[in-house]
Amino acid sequence: MSHRPSPLSGALSPDRRSILGGLLSIGAMMAGAPAAFAQTRGAMSAEWGDSFDAGSRSRATRNPYPVLGPHTVQGLEQAIGQYQQIVARGGWQPVPAGERLRIGARRPAVVLLRDRLIATGDLDASSGRSDIFDSFVDTAVKRFQTRHGISPDGLVRESTYAALNVPADMRLRQLETNLVRVRAYSGNLGNKFIAMNIPAAQLEAVENGQVVSRHVTVVGKIDRQSPIISTRVENINFNPYWTVPSSIIRKDLIPKMQAEPDYLAKNRIRIFNGQGQEVTPESINWNSMDAMNYRFRQDPFEGNSMGNVRINIPNQHAVYMHDTPSKGLFGEDQRFHSSGCARVQNVRELIAWILQGTQWNRSEIDRVFRTVDRVDAKPLQPVPVYWVYITAWANPDGNVQFRDDIYQRDGMSAQAALR
Repeated sequence: MSHRPSPLSGALSPDRRSILGGLLSIGAMMAGAPAAFAQTRGAMSAEWGDSFDAGSRSRATRNPYPVLGPHTVQGLEQAIGQYQQIVARGGWQPVPAGERLRIGARRPAVVLLRDRLIATGDLDASSGRSDIFDSFVDTAVKRFQTRHGISPDGLVRESTYAALNVPADMRLRQLETNLVRVRAYSGNLGNKFIAMNIPAAQLEAVENGQVVSRHVTVVGKIDRQSPIISTRVENINFNPYWTVPSSIIRKDLIPKMQAEPDYLAKNRIRIFNGQGQEVTPESINWNSMDAMNYRFRQDPFEGNSMGNVRINIPNQHAVYMHDTPSKGLFGEDQRFHSSGCARVQNVRELIAWILQGTQWNRSEIDRVFRTVDRVDAKPLQPVPVYWVYITAWANPDGNVQFRDDIYQRDGMSAQAALR
């Protein structure tokens, strides 16, 4: 019996996090800062051991097609035709949420789950309508989860139910909306460029029309959104300083200093007045807004909020891409924790690619990462950068991907409200 996936299947691979709890970072509130900036060397080693920054997680393997490219246009056009047929057949019935389903379960809901997975080709129709969650259903659920940006563990719970139960006509509308978006980037984007898809929290390094590497990212929260921009890599700062934004001083730094007076010293944050002179924390009245009159700067060190590197991309929103000392967020499905900037997983691989042809090969990058030396580097040619908002895309091979409309820009909210 064949259980080969149909053309629709495929496999690809909070709000403001509290600064005031434990050693959580003030930097979580900055544009793109990590959720913790006081990391011990032991914690750093644990994160590396968990492979949150492993190259194997970011390399383009099976799918060389970039999201911004002619193959995506073709794939979306094909997927729209397929989903039109699904809608014409009546779409699919929702799968009742409420109980977690996994391999080995025997429940009436498994029959509806099978029907739903068959509708989009994640499960072969020949597998039947048994109420047993067998290995074929497990494989199909993992395929579905991967296509929707959910960790493919085969466990049907809240996030998977939510994706399963988006109506077919809304998925069709989503495909049509994103076809327009992708077509808008059908011009010459450059032979070598970076594209970061915000809803997917994923970055692609593209060269000669193919993806060289993919990188998981952490992007802006709903109330501090990452912007849509077209820019270029201007330069790269190794072991950068971080200047605390005024919004963070007001919302987080002042309350933190009220509770923990030695916090700045522990996190190597220095204070400067309007004349550029360094002042002591004791000279500031932390029970007022006095701190807003000063500049706060974090020195380079292993716990710096930007990690070991900042990738500068000129834009009116003052956002950029950077490393992070806290790799744990890369392992989450919902990676919307920054204040607009983008933290990049396995950033060394990305900057080595950006700086190809210069003195900055991978070994030299690794060397400077082991130091706290402030060094700047420039690519041979500016590398175009596109931050885009694509919630659905597809390839000609039938791999259809969907992501949550995290910033509510697809126009589906009103449609859903009318149901």
